[in-house]
Amino acid sequence: MASTYRFAPPYELPRWDFVPPPDLDGGGPRRYPVVIVGAGPSGLTLACDLAQRGIPAVLLDEDDTVGVRGASSRGICYAQKSLEIFERLGIYERVRDKGVTWSVGRTFSGDSEVYSFNLQANSVSAQPPFINLQQFYVEWFLVDRIREIGTADLRWKNRVTSVEPRGEHVRVSVETPAGDYVLEADYLIDATGANSPIRTALGLDAHASRSTDRWCITDVRFTKPLPVERWTWVDAPFNEGRGVWQHLMGDGVWRIDYQMAEDADPETISRPEVAGSRLRAQLGEDVDFEFVWIGPYQYRDHLLDEFRHGRLFFIGDAAHVVSPFGARGGNTGIQDAANLGWKLALVLRGHAGDALLDSYHAERRPAAVENLQVTSRSARFLAPRSPAEHRLRRAVVDLARRHEFARPLVNTGRMSVANAYPPAPCLPQGGRTVQNLPLTFANGTRRSLMDLLREDTRFVGIWFSPPAGAVARLRAQLEGLPVCLYACDGDPALPTLLDRAGTLARHLEAGPGSFCLIRPDAYRAALIPDATVEAAVTALRTAMPASAGHAER
Repeated sequence: MASTYRFAPPYELPRWDFVPPPDLDGGGPRRYPVVIVGAGPSGLTLACDLAQRGIPAVLLDEDDTVGVRGASSRGICYAQKSLEIFERLGIYERVRDKGVTWSVGRTFSGDSEVYSFNLQANSVSAQPPFINLQQFYVEWFLVDRIREIGTADLRWKNRVTSVEPRGEHVRVSVETPAGDYVLEADYLIDATGANSPIRTALGLDAHASRSTDRWCITDVRFTKPLPVERWTWVDAPFNEGRGVWQHLMGDGVWRIDYQMAEDADPETISRPEVAGSRLRAQLGEDVDFEFVWIGPYQYRDHLLDEFRHGRLFFIGDAAHVVSPFGARGGNTGIQDAANLGWKLALVLRGHAGDALLDSYHAERRPAAVENLQVTSRSARFLAPRSPAEHRLRRAVVDLARRHEFARPLVNTGRMSVANAYPPAPCLPQGGRTVQNLPLTFANGTRRSLMDLLREDTRFVGIWFSPPAGAVARLRAQLEGLPVCLYACDGDPALPTLLDRAGTLARHLEAGPGSFCLIRPDAYRAALIPDATVEAAVTALRTAMPASAGHAER
């Protein structure tokens, strides 16, 4: 009976006061460099990123808190690239201390393990492969950090009612408890999520589709000790042969996702007595537990054709939604924000031209396409659509128990990784992420890549064993531009990095004489073997195209 099941006390989510904005004083619309709509993970990440770069932004949100009322976990798995971004923004330690670090995943079929993996094996980053933490905590920490920096204007209980692109700016109408006002934005960022009212009002087709696959989330505390690992069942015997995920999050809360029958009634499967029956079938009749939250979901996907419309940009779920397999939703939105933040900063400061902003769409939409393809295949594996697909899945699982070659075919969710970028005008070689390596300088100082990138908005150039005299000429060519130069085992005219074990060179794929240019978002912009001063200068100017009014040297 329902009365036999306990619920934990609800979380006390923070609330922030509504403060009447100065725009209510009249005098015509005020103009702001950047206005962000939506205080979810992507919007808050961008606001924090810009604040740390010294770029004033206004963030508008219709609520006065984070998360959702009822404190469901929502997104929980934060991937290494996102954690590296959090390190640069100054919230990583809070995320690490509150969350659960993991790298091992195990996949089961029936009562036996099919295979396991350890994501730490190929990592050189100071951050782990994953940390699990309820989404509202990440949002909370971002708000605290933004308030600490003090550059951004967070406006709670400010609901956007209309958006009007006007060539040189975007006009935004806002409703508040103290009255309505209008502001203008040089650049407007839509981070309002999957149901974006801005996207809808502008009539932009997101090509949405909805799956018939149904799941039920159970956030629960229990006393049975289990390993801190990601466990996935392809066909759990305690869930009528359907899929199950099991993760530990912050506060000792387990997130368990149960795949349901396609015709399952959402209200019925969410009842405490029904959810409790599933838990007892999985954990045993004698396990003591209390619910934190129970809720059904039926996932969907969508993808905008263009992530940039003039001075209006779409990030996170406003631009793309994928099924939840592999944690490629929230992480992608956080990485959208990190991609766009430094580009806005350089353009607003006059270091770069408008073409740099075009590269946001050129890079992040292919990333979203890749994530959509990857998660769609996972969804098909977890919910076969025909007897033939069921037979194929059984055959793959059986082979994977005995043969390593078949294990990559067991697709219960390809875990989120930082997407590589295809070649484009600002990135001729394409781009791949650079992990947050620990760095040792010749003077004994130890830092990390994120330490270097945290200081203002600039590129990092590393020249491996540069030829004598070249460094002085390169520095002269790049004077006044946002780039910081380092030598690796080379010219004492530059701060020198030591790489005796070769870890840095291997990770960057750099040999002696190579010049590697790393962007402010920790992506490799160029790798030039046997580099010359002229080639290094060209690489920077390509990665950061000048504005029309910015004279070339």
